[in-house]
Amino acid sequence: MSKVISQILGKEILVVSINRPEVKNCVDGETADLLYKAFVDFENNDQLKVAILVGTGSTFCSGADLKSIASDIETAPLLNLDGNAPLGISRLRVSKPTIAAIEGYAVAGGLELALWCDLRVAAVDATFGVYCRRFGVPLVDGGTIRLPRLIGQSHAMDMILTGRGVSGEEARSMGLANRICEQGKANEEALILAEQLCKFPQLCMNSDRMSVLEQWSLNEADALKNESKRGMEVLESGETLAGAKRFIERNF
Repeated sequence: MSKVISQILGKEILVVSINRPEVKNCVDGETADLLYKAFVDFENNDQLKVAILVGTGSTFCSGADLKSIASDIETAPLLNLDGNAPLGISRLRVSKPTIAAIEGYAVAGGLELALWCDLRVAAVDATFGVYCRRFGVPLVDGGTIRLPRLIGQSHAMDMILTGRGVSGEEARSMGLANRICEQGKANEEALILAEQLCKFPQLCMNSDRMSVLEQWSLNEADALKNESKRGMEVLESGETLAGAKRFIERNF
């Protein structure tokens, strides 16, 4: 059985499952490569609109496979300054929305994979945490960047320095979780959310999404210009005109 399973639902939604439940879905080198391939395929498939990242079994992802690091470095996720990230996808930017469906633990590198996604749907008992703190494993898959951008430096420092777990209402209040659901319902709720996103005019939604991501490296004036440039491209596409006509006809 593959360590990563890809399944297309209804032609428009891709579900990517980390499939190593016997080791809490920790990621070795092969798993990282398969994750990268799955999301590159998602990016290159014009029919697919949203991807959902899940973990098989009761855990989303427990991070890098420390046994492979300790005993067999050839099978471990590799850290280089260039190329893919150790866990495969965290340096990859795709042009369409991604959702993490989180049951159980999203810790260490698993937290970083959840942060890579645009939205996080978490079971009420799901736990986010920098558990690698206790083992001297650094955050190298975007955790020190995406976490403070997502929840603010104060909350991020608390998690990064202490390694404590965050779950439930605290995770939602921090901004770690966008949606909280009953235990065992994260995949189902993520699918409902994905279906909602698929119904919107895609060029406009994806353009606004990219403007949000691109603005981090720009000053305010350049970010505003980039937003306007993207907006003009959407207007020129005819998608906005079609939407305005639907509004007038109350066809929405």
